[in-house]
Amino acid sequence: MADLRPMEFGEILDGALSLFRRHFGLFLKLSLAVMWLPIALGVYWRVRFLGLQAANPEQAAALLQGQLVSFSLWALVWALVYGAGLLLLTAGSIRIIADSYLGREPQFGDALGFGVGKIVPLFLVGLGKSLLLILIGVLCGVVIAVTAAAGKALGPAVVILGVFAEVVATVWLVVYVATGYMVTTPTVVLENLPSSFDSFGRSWELTRGARGRVFGLVFVGTLIAGFLPQLVLSAVGGLVTELLPSFVLPWTIVAAALPIVLTPIVPCILTLAYYDLRVRREGFDLQLLSEQLG
Repeated sequence: MADLRPMEFGEILDGALSLFRRHFGLFLKLSLAVMWLPIALGVYWRVRFLGLQAANPEQAAALLQGQLVSFSLWALVWALVYGAGLLLLTAGSIRIIADSYLGREPQFGDALGFGVGKIVPLFLVGLGKSLLLILIGVLCGVVIAVTAAAGKALGPAVVILGVFAEVVATVWLVVYVATGYMVTTPTVVLENLPSSFDSFGRSWELTRGARGRVFGLVFVGTLIAGFLPQLVLSAVGGLVTELLPSFVLPWTIVAAALPIVLTPIVPCILTLAYYDLRVRREGFDLQLLSEQLG
């Protein structure tokens, strides 16, 4: 049985990767169970709207000009399905990690059922968080547009400098708010709150003073699990398109499915970061974790 204790930045990453390796088969099974549908929709979306040979933005834009409405509707459906699958995966991963800490043998049925039982509050909180970040981005975009229009009389140099400063401030604000609400999912899953939306205030309080650290953990996890593998897959995909055109469709399916192998890494990191925040602020221990899991 592991112990809950304060962890340094590297310890959280190492602990998350160790848990991922130890329960790799279970994480993979859970990923396939909840992410197969968004993957299938993604492949269909790619084949229908972009074709198999579209390899650059110009070609993609030309293909989409006459199908903008259909493309937008499909993109919305895919985003909803993908988001729901990711929430199920995160909740299930939290259950696997909690069982591991408590000395229990994690089970696929327990993890999946745990995620399904939490999907409605998780979806509502995730939707609220997304809408909030979009609203912040839109409002900041309006301010930037007003600045650009009002500053024309002052010269292009002033406009460019002002717009650049506001773009940087917008990115910082969106990242800051997103990081403040980064642990809403573990909060909804593991805490008994009067309302699932109370997780916003709870997450904001837990991450206070530690947002740079939380952002760094998620950033590194995203590099490991998403960005770097995607670079490799894109490079191999380019070679397949050039050298083996007949294998483009099989490779498209493989390239869409492979990333889900690493998807649980970020939920593992988030879960350990959440444990760490509670241990430092509240003396969170295994007894409390066991009580919250029932």
